[in-house]
Amino acid sequence: MAVITNFGVPTDSSAGTTLMPKLQYRFRVTFADLGGPGATDEVTQNVISTGRPALTHEEVVVDSYNSKIYLAGKHTWDPITIVFRDDMSSKVIKKLGAQLNRQVDHADQSSSISGNAYKFGVKIETLDGANGATKPSVFDAWDLQGCFITNVQYGDLNYADSSMVQVTLSVRFDNALHMIDGDDWLSKGSTSSDKTKSGSTL
Repeated sequence: MAVITNFGVPTDSSAGTTLMPKLQYRFRVTFADLGGPGATDEVTQNVISTGRPALTHEEVVVDSYNSKIYLAGKHTWDPITIVFRDDMSSKVIKKLGAQLNRQVDHADQSSSISGNAYKFGVKIETLDGANGATKPSVFDAWDLQGCFITNVQYGDLNYADSSMVQVTLSVRFDNALHMIDGDDWLSKGSTSSDKTKSGSTL
């Protein structure tokens, strides 16, 4: 008789077992220094959806005799999109407005002299779904560093539409660290011995 462990792809080390997947709606987005110092809980509570980082490496082509060799060149983190509810107390758009003003003061037509004066942090966590008395467990987290807003759309209004008003944000960042079980996997996944093997070649 088949049991649940028989469903899945069998491997050399175990019978086919299907693990519970992470669910898209169990997540949390928090912010550090968005719009300056101060709490951002209201902004977190009004997040509808968020993208997660995407990384692209340029290809370096080395022509060698009869063939080509491909190496990893500079990398680029793509911007992410975060969508918010525009709450009736305007907590979200106040914070976003303060952040945009830090980047460029449109009244004075002046801007900050360094990124440290206006950049903020974003953390995107995948959770297990617990709430209330039980704190949620974090499966993995993305720590986005050196963030700033590249585009904001305050949404449309329509007499014939009762949908909630949404604010859509595009965020560019300098770097991202992927934390899994508290370990910085993305930046520490390779050991020094992996990077400097004896007799290393192209």
